[in-house]
Amino acid sequence: MSGRGGTGGHEHVRVAVIGSGFGGLGAAVRLRREGITDFVVLERADSVGGTWRDNSYPGCACDVPSHLYSFSFAPNPDWPRTFSGQPHIRAYLEHVADTFGLRPHIRLNHEVRTARWDAERLHWELDTTGGALTADVVVSATGPLSDPKTPEVPGLAEFPGKVFHSARWDHDYDLRGKRVAVIGTGASAIQIVPAIAPDVERLTLFQRTPPWVMPRTDRAISSVERWLHRQLPFTRAARRGLLWGIRELQVSAFTKRPNQLGLIESLAKANMARSIKDPELLARLTPSYRIGCKRILLSSEYYPALARPNVDLVASGLKEVRGTTLVAADGTETEADAIVFGTGFHVTDMPIADRVVGAEGRTLADHWKDGMQALRGATAAGFPNWMTIIGPNTGLGNSSMILMIESQLNYMADYLRQLDLLGGRVALAARPSAVNRWNRHVQARMQRTVWNTGGCTSWYLDAQGRNTTVWPGTTGEFRKLTRTVDLGEYEVVRVRDGGGERIPAQAAAAAAPAPAKAPAKAPAQTAPKAAAEEGAA
Repeated sequence: MSGRGGTGGHEHVRVAVIGSGFGGLGAAVRLRREGITDFVVLERADSVGGTWRDNSYPGCACDVPSHLYSFSFAPNPDWPRTFSGQPHIRAYLEHVADTFGLRPHIRLNHEVRTARWDAERLHWELDTTGGALTADVVVSATGPLSDPKTPEVPGLAEFPGKVFHSARWDHDYDLRGKRVAVIGTGASAIQIVPAIAPDVERLTLFQRTPPWVMPRTDRAISSVERWLHRQLPFTRAARRGLLWGIRELQVSAFTKRPNQLGLIESLAKANMARSIKDPELLARLTPSYRIGCKRILLSSEYYPALARPNVDLVASGLKEVRGTTLVAADGTETEADAIVFGTGFHVTDMPIADRVVGAEGRTLADHWKDGMQALRGATAAGFPNWMTIIGPNTGLGNSSMILMIESQLNYMADYLRQLDLLGGRVALAARPSAVNRWNRHVQARMQRTVWNTGGCTSWYLDAQGRNTTVWPGTTGEFRKLTRTVDLGEYEVVRVRDGGGERIPAQAAAAAAPAPAKAPAKAPAQTAPKAAAEEGAA
């Protein structure tokens, strides 16, 4: 793969993809399937995998069943467990990169420092740690779980022990026999606590808000099941379809009828009571908000770990650090040798947005200062030929994000087809009215969801309290809404006399010359289609 020459001697490619997690690798596979080989995948780290590379903490695993948390076009009949651990998911992504011939396109250690739209040449100028390049289209697949968030705690800089975030685990530091403080009770923390509790001298968990936790019915997948999935692919497809269908049926309770979640709440309380016999501890662990308002966590080991004699729960957040003493907001003091932050990520304020400068000279972060919004979760007004995978309001509260990623890949593919049909040096710019209309519709639907009415404060909400993270519908509905690009929602930007001219997209499409013969599909490096691209949805 070689890009063509760009301005100033820089390499130019048709598409630049940022990130090599599920979104980035999925985009690369889809580009090759569309016959596009003039692209690069820019990865800031030294290997692929995204969040499944970065999060290697003890006990790290997925809370979505393996056969649903994988690409429909790259099924894995050999998942060893019903809920896969981090090493197996990372290995799966490496396998995808190899199987679909993506390695020549991947540029490791190429962190994007800035991306700036050139309105005269109608392309993006990207400055990376591995050099500069230009691209007609940029697909940002950095993901919302890529940049750890660590709170500013007075005195933390003077703490004499070890400090790290769960997503930057220090495997060279031995926790055995240490007094360890874990800050936060999210999805990472409830996996870390059971994994390290047997080895540490003392573990103190700082909890601002208790999570709702349901049992994780994880088990080994038998050799017979794996054989069936290899020999009879329809069994694998049926398993995936069943997992998908169950979750689609659950959506209405989250989005329209939160009161229906009361039964699930009762089951979660029963699960808690089976392991926690201390009434005081039970009271501290019982949430006061509706189940589902925060993501429901899955673990069969979390509550038993909290009942261990060497584990303490502080029902308060960390307020201050005085030497080796950690002081909670309620005044509780704890001695620690190490602090592990399980405090999540920059989700509603993604750092990549600070590095992207659009057509009006504004950064994406400035454009989103009052809340993230993007047309069909993909394109933002003022940023032509820029697409986001896992953009605003594409997150899920109960199912697999891979389903949403594949839907957005459908949209990306049709977006590129429309550019081909229009012909010449051209860009598509999302109409502000279309973006606003989409966002109003999403936010109106959000008002009755459990995420907005459940009585909690979650990472789904931005600084203004708006839910700019979750999709308030089914994955099937989202797939229908992103199957094709509606040109009525875009303007076409063309080069005219050295400058860009905006034309209504539908008018430009009508005036465009007949398209040339479609390019040949990518060479046979790509794996044969083992499953329908539409998947279960």
